[in-house]
Amino acid sequence: MGRGEDVMVDEHLRELAARLQGPARLKSDLLTEARHGLLDAVEAYRESGVPPTEAQRRAVVEFGSPAQVLPSWQAELAVGALRGLSLRMLAIAGVGVVAGDLTWRGSSWSGGPPPPAGYQLLAASVDWIWMSALLLAVAGLLVVWASARAPRPGLALAQRAVGVGLTGVLVLGIVAGGALFTWSLNLWDAAAHWPPMIIGAVLVGGGYFSLTRAARGWLLATTR
Repeated sequence: MGRGEDVMVDEHLRELAARLQGPARLKSDLLTEARHGLLDAVEAYRESGVPPTEAQRRAVVEFGSPAQVLPSWQAELAVGALRGLSLRMLAIAGVGVVAGDLTWRGSSWSGGPPPPAGYQLLAASVDWIWMSALLLAVAGLLVVWASARAPRPGLALAQRAVGVGLTGVLVLGIVAGGALFTWSLNLWDAAAHWPPMIIGAVLVGGGYFSLTRAARGWLLATTR
């Protein structure tokens, strides 16, 4: 096929790309695979004597309109977005569960009087939020695995439920974690200069940012 003869194919793929939301790599793979298939179809029509423009038109029609193609593609992208969110949550929540208490262990105030009961309850709540996030992340990966093996309507509902749960627990984690950190600084002046607290705050902030992007990507892919 000569240079510039695949304009109709590219226009069709650009229209599809503009209407898809989801993980960039998976989206690119879908479009690349589609382009190869379209160009192969065009070449087959050309070899049978069909003029170039008509060959492209037939290939595009045979491939399917956006209304025909997009639902299945978008569903696949939504599953990919849930996989990415679940994996990130599994990694970050796992670190949070294991290393959360290390931010103040050995500090100058750790041997003093215990903090207020409300503070202790909030700290316990943060631990439970991380544990819930871990369980939801595992559930998300199991749902993704099951969807890849045998797609069923019930699994689509499960995907949405787990995604909503992961997004909700992320919001709770941000609010509770931020409140706990602020309360810690108000209770102990030295906390503002304690290196593990500073490092922990930076790492947790980066983790929340990464998770927020993943959750936003899942929401866009699901509600598209």
